Amino acid sequence: MNQTIYIGMIADIIHPGLINIIREAAKYGDVLVGLLTDQAVAEHKRLPYMSYEQRKEVVENIKGVTKVLPQEEWSYVNNLRKYKPNFIIHGDDWKTHDAKLREDIFEVMKEIGGEVIEIPYTQGINSSSLNKDIIAIGTTPDIRLKSLRRLIAAKSIVRVLEAHSGLSGLIIENVEVIRNDRRLAFDAMWSSSLTDSTSKGKPDIEAVDLTTRLQDLNNVLECTTKPIIFDGDTGGKIEHFVFTVRTLERHGISAVIIEDKTGLKKNSLFGTDVVQTQDSIEDFCAKIKAGKNAQVTSDFMIIARIESLICGKDMTDALERAEAYVAAGADSIMIHSKNKTGEDIKTFCLEFRKKNTVIPIVVVPTTFHHITEDELQQWGASIVIYANHMLRASYPAMLKVATTILEHQRASEADKLCMPVKEILELIPGTK
Repeated sequence: MNQTIYIGMIADIIHPGLINIIREAAKYGDVLVGLLTDQAVAEHKRLPYMSYEQRKEVVENIKGVTKVLPQEEWSYVNNLRKYKPNFIIHGDDWKTHDAKLREDIFEVMKEIGGEVIEIPYTQGINSSSLNKDIIAIGTTPDIRLKSLRRLIAAKSIVRVLEAHSGLSGLIIENVEVIRNDRRLAFDAMWSSSLTDSTSKGKPDIEAVDLTTRLQDLNNVLECTTKPIIFDGDTGGKIEHFVFTVRTLERHGISAVIIEDKTGLKKNSLFGTDVVQTQDSIEDFCAKIKAGKNAQVTSDFMIIARIESLICGKDMTDALERAEAYVAAGADSIMIHSKNKTGEDIKTFCLEFRKKNTVIPIVVVPTTFHHITEDELQQWGASIVIYANHMLRASYPAMLKVATTILEHQRASEADKLCMPVKEILELIPGTK
């Protein structure tokens, strides 16, 4: 029996460094590639551009690879114990950027009687830089369209932030923090009718038509690659919603959320302080069905937003509607509330999950903002949307600068509140 040697990799970008490791590994025996699944990658890095099946097909056809095995966790440990290779090979760069992983692997290989082989890191190859180059190139509508469903399947909870301009989209595209050795970033963007209307100085009453909204959204599409969920308000008339679906899908938008209300739109956060008229279950189901029949691909999602708790109705009504909307073809359910405790959202999620463990639940914690993502995930939520924070943050900052200039009749005091001009010039790709 030939000796086996294990390599763990993502293989989203095939570069000379990976080929060099495979070439070296083949000298020791049969090469087993532990290919990280989307789930294994997504909690630590950006979701791979290629699906697991696409990456597997590529790696299987690289000279020297004997077999490709799924690695379903970021850690190699379980696969090493399962397959008990004689060797594992890795670049020596992990001594500095992945010391804990290196330590764990040395321990488990000693446990199973194997050996760790470290080879010099291939100079001039940087996966992070290559990834940034790909982002700079952009994406296609088809790839962007598919990515939301992949994220839902790969992550315990999908994190979405509102974007109302190309600049806010760039922030969402690039911002990240490292916490407990995990990379935290936003997975997708929310195109909000509230923030889009407000940024134009117009009320949130569907005064901005679809064509105008898409013109502005195009600014976000041109400089970002992450999936976008579109706020479709009520969806309008059924006959019009059909064309909305086709237009959004053609642009590569991943999903539209429509709410089960009728008449002149009033923002849900007003609750029962204003007249909120909820659509009938029958009519809203007809709208969902029409939208699903209109879409071309199976990737586009129609998300049904339930306003029962906003309109002062009880939990039974909300759950009844959820069941009906799913039966009508809704790909996901959004439950909305202005209750600050979040308890009604928790109750809905737990009750809904008793009957349906598959359909994603969307929550928008604008008023119950003290609830953490971990808690929301434990309730059964799949997607969390931070729906208006980027615009809300920009207004007080701009107001402060304008007031400061007026107070001092010069810009010196306001300068420290502003981003340096040089950084602005360097912020946008292609400026230099």
